[in-house]
Amino acid sequence: MTTKLFLALTIAAGLSATPVLAQQITPKAKGDIVLNVRLTDVAPKAGDPIVTAAGAATGLKTDVKDDIKPTIGLSYFLTDKLAVEVIAGTTRHTVKAVGAGTDVAVHKAWVLPPVVSLQYHPLPGARFSPYVGAGLNYMLFYSGKDQNGFTVDLDNGFGYALQAGADIPINAAYSLNLDVKKVWFDTDAKINGGALTSKVKLDPLVVSVGFGRRF
Repeated sequence: MTTKLFLALTIAAGLSATPVLAQQITPKAKGDIVLNVRLTDVAPKAGDPIVTAAGAATGLKTDVKDDIKPTIGLSYFLTDKLAVEVIAGTTRHTVKAVGAGTDVAVHKAWVLPPVVSLQYHPLPGARFSPYVGAGLNYMLFYSGKDQNGFTVDLDNGFGYALQAGADIPINAAYSLNLDVKKVWFDTDAKINGGALTSKVKLDPLVVSVGFGRRF
């Protein structure tokens, strides 16, 4: 468990016990629409080897830095316990080549990773209302800027995600929201026109904390 994830869970647990939350709860219900505005940390895994066009090892690996940005999520409840959520947001990441005596930025890119998931809310009327979900995502890289004389090309594509989270009602309309997603996605990175390549397993952990408004 990352430090950021542990901190988010600790904050959520503390908020669930706050007296202001101890009031009448209106259960989630079929037809509800929930808009969540969150602060999101996208932390890629990466660490994959960089090889030559012929497949020879270079001793270098990719390193993709995480980023924190606001995101939004829109959910529609198909039943009292089943919902479909679409999330949108964009983050900017620095791609580096690292190895013995080497730590150099080669590219900076924005990524738009929308995720559509089907969620199950087992306790729609609870004061701490957890949920789990699964879905698909699409990674779209844009506005890339090459660094330090390198050129980098990243392939867009589909991935999949698992999700867990919880809503902590404040009143009938508003709630606190904690959301964690694990996304699995690989991209082919071509450096200097393919002279160097890497099969980058981004597989980011996406941790969010925010507020929800139910309509």
